[in-house]
Amino acid sequence: MLSWKIGDVKVTRVVEMDLPIPYSPKTPFLREATPDALSEMTWLYPHFVKPDGTMLLSIHALAVEAPGLKLVVDTCIGNDKARSMLGGEALQTSFLEQMKEIGFGRDQVDAVVCTHLHVDHVGWNTMREGGKWVPTFPKARYLIGAKEFAHWRAVEQDETMAIMADSVQPIFDAGLADEVEMDHRISPEIRLIPTTGHTPGHVSVVIESKGQTAVITGDMLHHPAQIGRPDWTPAFDSDKDASRATRKAMFKDWADKPILVIGTHFATPTAGHIKKDGAAYRFEV
Repeated sequence: MLSWKIGDVKVTRVVEMDLPIPYSPKTPFLREATPDALSEMTWLYPHFVKPDGTMLLSIHALAVEAPGLKLVVDTCIGNDKARSMLGGEALQTSFLEQMKEIGFGRDQVDAVVCTHLHVDHVGWNTMREGGKWVPTFPKARYLIGAKEFAHWRAVEQDETMAIMADSVQPIFDAGLADEVEMDHRISPEIRLIPTTGHTPGHVSVVIESKGQTAVITGDMLHHPAQIGRPDWTPAFDSDKDASRATRKAMFKDWADKPILVIGTHFATPTAGHIKKDGAAYRFEV
């Protein structure tokens, strides 16, 4: 498993599934990301794009170990949950076994934060046990953005309602959920920052320890190609203008600084630094 040290904080990537996305003009992931357009950013190869234009992504959680705290950032899709993004099938993975191997067993996690409440960020909030959905991490506090929660619980769409019912509501029913603001501080080393646009209450996670800094992006961007082309936005960003503005502001702030950027959907090697590259930026790993 990949891991990084930021001062006294250790971050480990736990992969649920790799997600290669071939280019499709009928149903593009990023409309502008044609094989020709991607080839203009040579730094994307070989880690993030295949020669045929297939974009390489990953669905993973970030296990963060700070002084006195074991935190899970985003909890993937989860087992036993038939989702449309999986063609209506349900996953059966060894995710929990991988978590246990790195010292993040079910009873060892102190806190969980979801950068937003999409299907691939809340799944392992819960698990199927005795015919019910129960909190996966029964001793953890689940930190849920108040604005994000208010938005999604008002959406009357079948799959959204199913996601809320099996992956979010059970942690409230168990008394383990804390609704937090978008600038919430989790510990002396870890805080949230607003990075809206993908969803109304989207946040990213900033880690600061012993003069070192890292950012866990969440879905303020999905693929490093958006570092080179901040205007590229997927159809499922709820406010495309806001997501573009967020990327531009964050990249301007992070570029050419010793800030480790850990992409929530970036394929291996997942983390790197943003560098100014003419009128735009590149990702250096």
